[in-house]
Amino acid sequence: MVQQASEEVPAGPSAPPAAAGGALFGRPALEARRDPDGTWRLGSAVPLGPYPPTVLASLRHWAAEDPDYPLIAERDGPDSWRARSYGDLAAAAQAAGQGLLDLGLRPGAPLLILSGNSVDHLVVSLAAMTAGIPVAPVSTAYSLLSSDHARIREITALIRPGGVFAEDADQFSPALDALDALGEVRPPVVLASRGRRGGYRRLADLEATRPGPEVAAAYAGLGADSLAKILFTSGSTGAPKGVLNTHGMLSANQAMMRHAWPFLAAERPVIVDWLPWSHTFGGNHDINMMITAGGTLYIDAGRPAPALFGQSLANLAEVPPTIYLNVPAGYAQLVPVLESDPEFAARFCSRLRLMLNAAAALPPSLRQRLTAVAERASGRAIPVTSAWGLTETSPACTSAHYDFDDPACIGIPLPGAEVKLVPADDAYEIRVRGPHVTPGYFGRPDLTSAAFDAEGFYRTGDAARLIDEAEPGLGLAFCGRLAEDFKLTTGTFVRVGAVRTALLSAVPLLADAVIAGEGRDYVTALAWLNAAEARALLGRDPAAAGGEVITDDAVLSALAAALAGAGPAAGSAGRVGRLLVLSRPADLDHGEITDKGYVNQRQVLRNRAALVDLLYGGPAPGVVTAGGPGGA
Repeated sequence: MVQQASEEVPAGPSAPPAAAGGALFGRPALEARRDPDGTWRLGSAVPLGPYPPTVLASLRHWAAEDPDYPLIAERDGPDSWRARSYGDLAAAAQAAGQGLLDLGLRPGAPLLILSGNSVDHLVVSLAAMTAGIPVAPVSTAYSLLSSDHARIREITALIRPGGVFAEDADQFSPALDALDALGEVRPPVVLASRGRRGGYRRLADLEATRPGPEVAAAYAGLGADSLAKILFTSGSTGAPKGVLNTHGMLSANQAMMRHAWPFLAAERPVIVDWLPWSHTFGGNHDINMMITAGGTLYIDAGRPAPALFGQSLANLAEVPPTIYLNVPAGYAQLVPVLESDPEFAARFCSRLRLMLNAAAALPPSLRQRLTAVAERASGRAIPVTSAWGLTETSPACTSAHYDFDDPACIGIPLPGAEVKLVPADDAYEIRVRGPHVTPGYFGRPDLTSAAFDAEGFYRTGDAARLIDEAEPGLGLAFCGRLAEDFKLTTGTFVRVGAVRTALLSAVPLLADAVIAGEGRDYVTALAWLNAAEARALLGRDPAAAGGEVITDDAVLSALAAALAGAGPAAGSAGRVGRLLVLSRPADLDHGEITDKGYVNQRQVLRNRAALVDLLYGGPAPGVVTAGGPGGA
């Protein structure tokens, strides 16, 4: 089922057998068997086939094939973009890679990247990886939104980087000061593009370096097992875990995706993308897909937050994508705009081939609205598909590259991915093996050993179920994180992911929620408003009134009506009995949120325990039940 990387395979597009006729999706063929102990073993009946040892081979292929074609672009003015081409970036990677080696950076000392998505971030990443130096991009929130820079200091102490890149030395000066305070693990080289802070090397000077035999030898020595980057998991309350990403993992994962989406072999995609490169969705799936397919990525400086989403809309209106990739929080912001602005919707959908949702289940009602408005705007059906994976799987592992009805569907294993479903209460834990799976965690052999079972499958901690065990080809449905699930005092098991998705689908006014009820009699929730839906309802921002919870009568009445409409059919473990809407967003420094919008369920409940207690008391301001606000 698993093929090894091969040096002889061309890096450019070559359609797999399933691509015949220019199909959008590849053949979804599943092999499945069940062991006597109830364990399911799933894999694709389509062989993966060979792939180049590094995604950098694709960069060089396209640089030779079409050197002037743009790979990356970012805003440099309200009406203009700064772009760099494949040929330009391939040359810059060699030159700056030689410059990094001249400064003493080596494979054993990663390059820490503090900056967010940008052209220069991509340049320095490609340069380091070309020179055999792994990169470690970290969330900008750790530098720019954190007050104590604890995560930056923990990461630096763990990986002991040989250098650090901060695009604007002045903007990142507090984070650089925090690194200075570490003394013996202080990075010896600071790289930047601009700023008045002294003591840094300019990236432009590195790009002016003449490539020599050192960088050529470093690139020639790259193999599938060479370390390309370290990505840090988010949401943990402890020290960050550094996930090892090898060149072969990243290349294999793109080959796997091209079997699911064969049109990438015939069409050069265009995406407008905000997803952070410090996370695997944006930093591996999206940018590597563009490099492999010869596409163009327009960096979106917006994100699904009220103050920034307008930038995203302007970018999408100017550059309609051919593929749109986002998380549920992004779609929750986009759908109301598509519905209220037909001109924008028509522009957005004008050349759109498909939309992908990942990272969490898309609420069913939101998916229905999205497919309906896209068809109205374009006059054709535009698939809204889904996938599943983790930082440890680089990331894509399953894909729903076919029509499906169950909104929780995450598809079937991609070619090369072996999936084992181990019984866990009323669901299964997903375990994975394949060339796209991490070899472990940086500097933590204890975590690495515990992460794999006796057969070498990675223990994901995610729960899933077969949509129909009599027909496994219908695929898997995502059930959430096993660590988040709990039991009520009745002994009834609560699948937090399913309850959260059902709540957000039934109550479009909510953007996100955490589910409470462990050791209690019924399920409750702490939630946050969807700003776009709230403005459409009220014409104002109800959170502006201040306070810990929202007590606006119009909001509470609308929420109570939505809860009542959800009905009792799911039973006490499947529906939310009471909820509070929080005015204060999830807090980064206290481990409640990541810059990608993921909420840490357990940490929010721990930090806001007093509000959870309020949900289980008598009537109180802001508490909503199906019977009405205030616990009535």
